[in-house]
Amino acid sequence: MSGGGPELKKALNQRQLTMIAMGGVIGAGLFVGSGTVIKATGPAAFITYALCGVLIIMVMRMLAEMAVANPSTGSFADYSRKALGDWAGFSVGWLYWYFWVIVVGFEAVAGAKVINYWFPGVPTWVLSLVLMLLMTGTNLISVSSFGEFEFWFAGIKVAAIIVFLVCGGLFVFGIWPNADLDFSNLTAHGGFFPNGGMAVTAGVVTVIFSMVGAEIATIAAAESNDPERAVSKAANSVITRIAIFFVGSIFLLAVILPWNSSTLEASPYVAAFEEMGIPYAADVMNAVVLTAVLSCLNSGLYTASRMLFVLSARREAPASMVSVNSRGVPVVAILASSVVGFLAVIMAAVSPDTVFSFLLNSSGAVILFVYLLIAISQIILRYRTDASTLKVKMWLFPVLSIITAIGIVLVLVQMGLTEDVRIQLVLSLLSFGVVLVLFFINKARIARLPERVAPQHTGEARRVLVLANQTLESDELVAELQRIDAQGKACYYVCVPASPVETGTAATHGAVSVKDATTEAAQRRLDRTLESLTAHHLDASGGIGDQRPLRALRAAVQEFDPDQIVVVTLPAAESVWQRFEVVDRAAELGLPVTHVEAASLVPAV
Repeated sequence: MSGGGPELKKALNQRQLTMIAMGGVIGAGLFVGSGTVIKATGPAAFITYALCGVLIIMVMRMLAEMAVANPSTGSFADYSRKALGDWAGFSVGWLYWYFWVIVVGFEAVAGAKVINYWFPGVPTWVLSLVLMLLMTGTNLISVSSFGEFEFWFAGIKVAAIIVFLVCGGLFVFGIWPNADLDFSNLTAHGGFFPNGGMAVTAGVVTVIFSMVGAEIATIAAAESNDPERAVSKAANSVITRIAIFFVGSIFLLAVILPWNSSTLEASPYVAAFEEMGIPYAADVMNAVVLTAVLSCLNSGLYTASRMLFVLSARREAPASMVSVNSRGVPVVAILASSVVGFLAVIMAAVSPDTVFSFLLNSSGAVILFVYLLIAISQIILRYRTDASTLKVKMWLFPVLSIITAIGIVLVLVQMGLTEDVRIQLVLSLLSFGVVLVLFFINKARIARLPERVAPQHTGEARRVLVLANQTLESDELVAELQRIDAQGKACYYVCVPASPVETGTAATHGAVSVKDATTEAAQRRLDRTLESLTAHHLDASGGIGDQRPLRALRAAVQEFDPDQIVVVTLPAAESVWQRFEVVDRAAELGLPVTHVEAASLVPAV
């Protein structure tokens, strides 16, 4: 990111990331929707979950390979951009954002309906808005508050599944009071495949969406102190999580209850606990489902805001979305994402069968498009990379990568062949088309921006003001200063805005504020720059300015009274300052402005 660019605070610890990774894959769909899958598939439903689990595991492994090599917030968009071009990065970013903001609205409504179990007299839309406000506030406080809430939300979900696995295991093996060893429900009601073998694959379309969320750990890892370790652990543990939490629990449900039981479809885990004779099962499981809903809502807002943050930094979303506060929180991106969630909640109350239904259907297959682009990106990037430098690798490359991509395509084909969900595929393709149109519109807009041409030196520069941040140590800066000062008689003043660049100090020393840490880091950059300029026989001094670059520039102009300004940024595609048009606005001060792009600081791809 460019000099002066805001960065997110690395405040998620390993404890929080571990639970985010564990709980991210467990959504309300497992607790509620699994009954529908068993009803449609039969006892073999756990095979459907296993097939979907393999697909998710493969996608996570591919993500882990790319994320460990280059941790990045919003990594899906960045990796697709590198592999396939800007259109893919733009598409993945906006599609993933759209998917999650719609999920946020849907989960708020679902959570309200769960609460209606205890408070039937309160309107659903009121409860939905309250849940949205609570989770938006949680995300706005700090990334650590998001992580702490998600730790406990995910912990409750995991604990509930573990309790069910233990109790259910004891029950089916006859160790439970008044229970006998009995697996007859697997075959007693029409056989293991009562609806035919194809029902197993048809169920993949429903099940795949209940497993979405495992990839959030790779986004959150970029805001941790050890991204490589966090991503590796998340990718490695997803196998165990899916095998135990999904396949294991669905197998037990199929053994405990007949697949055609009338109680199964409404709430399968409640029905299973009641079959075991556990009291208050409905109240307990409703509380667990509410926790799962809040977890999804919480992580959905987090994920959507981080993707919007990255899109803004790439000049593909409004510039204000990239701003962060002193706690490293992208406030505007969170609020923008939550607004869409609020609108979805309102539509659910005002027009549930038309507008809200359209929103849900238009995002239905979007996550599969994202997964497909992730798979294709991994294949391309792997061929461009020296495999010996990779610390995490996709298994049996390229065979499993190609099979995974084909598997995702087959799921999309199955959606097209299934009447109930065909509309989701069609409207999601429409969403993809709209995003592509927006990409070309945005590309044309950027192309129309006036090209900045650095003025030729006059040999008369006497007082030169340099505005830069992380780009201070670029090779281009010294070369440009020497070029514009033909006579070698100028003096220089270097202004470094104390913008919130993450130093790691705040994460390791709780008493040190982010402001103090970033100011100290800015001072170190200034000191190194002045030493470098002095070594090149240039008369230089400098100071630390306001965290907002233009405000820092105006103050420095008043103090130093320059006759020339030099603004240093990264190239346009990487630069937040260019995104905010800092160079153009600097020219409004009435002084000649030279713009230097520090291409030497951009890492080679």
